[in-house]
Amino acid sequence: MSEDKLDGAWGEPLKGLSEVGVDADWGDALKEQASAERYTSARFQELGEGAGGRPLPTGDEIKMDVILDIPVTISMEIGRTQISIRNLLQLNQGSVVELDRFAGEPMDVLVNGTLIAHGEVVVVNDKFGIRLTDVISPSERVRKLG
Repeated sequence: MSEDKLDGAWGEPLKGLSEVGVDADWGDALKEQASAERYTSARFQELGEGAGGRPLPTGDEIKMDVILDIPVTISMEIGRTQISIRNLLQLNQGSVVELDRFAGEPMDVLVNGTLIAHGEVVVVNDKFGIRLTDVISPSERVRKLG
């Protein structure tokens, strides 16, 4: 490099580079950088480890907090029937619709349309409620799906 090109604010650093030359050994610089105490090697989390090195929960240990606030629709079903549109249009106040259940039979409790329990009607503080008499097991619910 010529001296006139090295003038100005960059003159000194560029002169230093020209003195070193292109064939400078970068190995020493890399070794020095690797041995510097301010650099530490990264520790990656092992697969199957949670935060803080704790093992991830498995099976029944999975926390349910994530789904506890999801809203669901719960409904009680007294019974069902099928009628024609002609008969449906003829219904008026005082009409009786016959259901497929007998008096005194337990009601069905459904969550999002899936049967989860049976129960009986109760009155609490002038409001209707249902007392669960039989809760369907998860394995039985799965069996009914198939």
